Amino acid sequence: MSGRLGVRATWALLAVMGALVAVSVPVLGSDPWPFQPRDVHPHGILGPLVRAADRHWDKGTIRLPAVLAGLAVALAGLVAVRLRPERARVLAWLAALVCALLVVPAVLLQVGLRQATAPWYYVNDSTYQIELGGDLLLNGENPYGHDYRDSGLPRFYDAAGVRSEHEQVALDHFAYFPGTPLTAAVWRVLPAPLDDYRIFVLLATLACFGAVMLFVAPPAWKIAAAVVVVANPLAVRGAWFGTADAPSLLCLLLAFAFVTRRQAMAAAASLAAAVLLKQFALVAVPFVAVMLARRHPRAEVRRAAVVFLGIVLAGMLPFLIWGPGALWSDTISYGASTYRIIGYGLAAIFLHLGLVDDRFGSYPFLPIALLTWLPATAWLLWNQSKTRLLCVGAAGFAVSMFLLLFISRVFQNSYLIWPLTAIAVAVVLAGAERGPSTPED
Repeated sequence: MSGRLGVRATWALLAVMGALVAVSVPVLGSDPWPFQPRDVHPHGILGPLVRAADRHWDKGTIRLPAVLAGLAVALAGLVAVRLRPERARVLAWLAALVCALLVVPAVLLQVGLRQATAPWYYVNDSTYQIELGGDLLLNGENPYGHDYRDSGLPRFYDAAGVRSEHEQVALDHFAYFPGTPLTAAVWRVLPAPLDDYRIFVLLATLACFGAVMLFVAPPAWKIAAAVVVVANPLAVRGAWFGTADAPSLLCLLLAFAFVTRRQAMAAAASLAAAVLLKQFALVAVPFVAVMLARRHPRAEVRRAAVVFLGIVLAGMLPFLIWGPGALWSDTISYGASTYRIIGYGLAAIFLHLGLVDDRFGSYPFLPIALLTWLPATAWLLWNQSKTRLLCVGAAGFAVSMFLLLFISRVFQNSYLIWPLTAIAVAVVLAGAERGPSTPED
């Protein structure tokens, strides 16, 4: 990245980095699963880190690098007080360093502790089940419709202190689209501890920085958005805790980036990969489609649609043939009607008002979605079709995504990473479309 950034842009970037450090440090590593293994035997390449953390989840060990990230920003401020334009490349590398110091240490400590104990310790049930699904594929078995009671998953719930009068529905469901077990199967071939799926999530999280930098937009806007996408507390926690949104978000960011570069085929392929990795990416499909339709000839849009559908079908079709009922039940019915009500959305409001009997009671998600989310999304798309501004499409995706999360049966805090990422994309696109900038911007 060439060029220099003006004084105001430099200080704005340093402020963004410093704010993320200040917000992240107090909560980094907080609220982990309450694992209490009897024995911890550090070994392998991460053994020294586990020993340095005194063989437990030591917040000081992972927060010190985050504080050093703040120190790096402060030292950059000592240079910036000269009130001269700074090299964009230097600030980009500083931003990447801040992201790495916030994200990497916690993941490595979790992975090291897990390797020092047992596979069901220091992991999240979703990540653990994804790995189990990958192992099943390597053994020629279908992860959908599989009974996970004979795996280590029940031992995870015991180790994490999860107690419920209802059996964990994850023991009967694999809730992730085929791209997730496929990538897990590939990743599980690596030697331990690199075969931990969170290493893949970590790399995808860091790669989101590069994906944002691919946008056709002013450097300052891209760097700021990249830091927000990678180093916000939701993304940082997701990497070490074990929520696997980052791979799909990476592909989604690439799709938006390729739209700005007028590469319709690459955008369609990236969007298809995002869908195969996470159901939530389906919400972005119509918004990206409108973006492409407004910027490319119809023939090219049709070719992009063929690419998108071809990749999605290539990922889905083997599992549809293998067990169509199992794929639908695990990935669609699981979240819409099977899982208990979680979070602070409409379903929780219904529960508190007595309109739903209990957290496992019936909740009319589909009628509510048809009456609220669907017309709202149609309204957003109609307005997007009236303008060539790409930021309107990204903002529409953010609104639609949040509305869908709000009315859903399950509204995990981690899901907010989706509308947050969409907002960051909308901001950087708005920066690209606001017109000529001055040297001091």
